[in-house]
Parts: sequence; C-alpha cells; structure tokens
Amino acid sequence: MIAEPLRSTDRLFQIIQILRRSSRPVTARMLSEELEVSIRTIYRDVAHLMGQRVPISGEAGVGYVLGTGYDMPPLALVPAELEAIVLGVQWVAAHGEKELSCAALDVLAKVAAVVPASMQPFISVPSTAAKLPLDASQDTADRAKLRAAIRAGTKLRLHYRDQQGKLTERTVWPVVLGYSDITCMLIAWCERRQGFRHFRTDRIHAVEILDEQIGEPRSRLLQRWKAQRTSELAKATSEAG
Repeated sequence: MIAEPLRSTDRLFQIIQILRRSSRPVTARMLSEELEVSIRTIYRDVAHLMGQRVPISGEAGVGYVLGTGYDMPPLALVPAELEAIVLGVQWVAAHGEKELSCAALDVLAKVAAVVPASMQPFISVPSTAAKLPLDASQDTADRAKLRAAIRAGTKLRLHYRDQQGKLTERTVWPVVLGYSDITCMLIAWCERRQGFRHFRTDRIHAVEILDEQIGEPRSRLLQRWKAQRTSELAKATSEAG
C-alpha cells in the first residue's frame, strides 16, 4: 500500500496548487506520483473538491484542469513549501548583492507575519542551509542596474574584460541574470557577435543603460536562448557518448 504522508486537508490544497501551476491537464497518475498517494485517493479528493465547487474540469484518464479565475488563500502553505521559501531566502541573502539580499529577507518577514504559530518553527529553526556566499569582492558591475535594464527591456553598453584580460566594448540585449555558487552571469544577445553570450559580472568593468529598446520581446529572447542551450547540451551529451 502507498503511504499517505499528507493530511487530507493539506493534500487538497496541494492538488489545487499542482493544477494551478500547470498549463496542461494533469492526470490522476501524475497527481498520485507527486503526492505519494494512491490513484483511488486522488479520485476521491478531486470529487470532494468538485463537490465544494472548486472549478475543476476533466475526467479520469484524460486529466484535470483548474478553471481560470479561481484562487485560494495565498499563504495556505504546507511545511515543504515553507522550507523551500526559507532555503531560497537563505541562498539569495548569501549570494545576492545588498538590494536583492534585503528584498529576500523582507519577503521572509512578510511570510512570517502571517503564517500560523504552528508553522513558525520552520522559519525560526529552519531545517535547511544554503552554501556560503560567492566572493563578490571583484564584482564591479552594478547588478541592480543590470536587473533594471532587463525589466525595462533596454540595451546595455558593456566594457567587458574577456578571459585573456582584453577590454572590449559590447552593446547587448540583456535577457536574464543567472546566479551560481561561484559566479554571476549576465546572459545577453550580443550585437557584435550576433549571438547569445554569457558575461561574468566580475569581468564587467563598466556598464551603461542605453536609451534604446532591445530588438524583440524579452520573452522571445529567453525562449531562443533556452532552445540554444538545450541544443548545445544535447550535442555535448551525444559527443560524450
């Protein structure tokens, strides 16, 4: 028999959350695997939610969809969700620059102010721990300025020092700012190279936000970059095999 670790009320919230985050129908089997319960339990829970007028459409074997416009209490959190928030805040507070670190701590304070007393220990005595922060002492780029340009969809002029130490000037279309345990990367479309490039922020000597919009919607740029990365990884895996 499959164990049922979640209480029924928590499980009902989780079913709604899974349906809410999915853009496609979710089958009972998919729900049962994620929640670690039997398919029969999922059928019973979905029927109960429908009986409570939660706008779920679909049927067994096809998949379920949550109707648009439905919402549930925004902070009906289960322990694992709260632990995920705490871990994310820990990581951002340790690895982000001052603005982002303070914003992460502010988010956690807002969450702590509204969760019930029974959930407070997950915040005050967390079971998670993030790695130590990366060394930002050599990072001369203003990451807040980079993020502002990404949000506004404006071009950037970078004075960038490449791997050989040569200083170059690039006009780029910023796509996303990526963080890892060892560095921070600006992913952008480079006009000079006519392709996507990854610029380490600790090698950006200076940055200027230009009064000029990027050449296409950032969402499309992000899709193109993801497609390119997927293709590159698939090629690398094939060659390694």
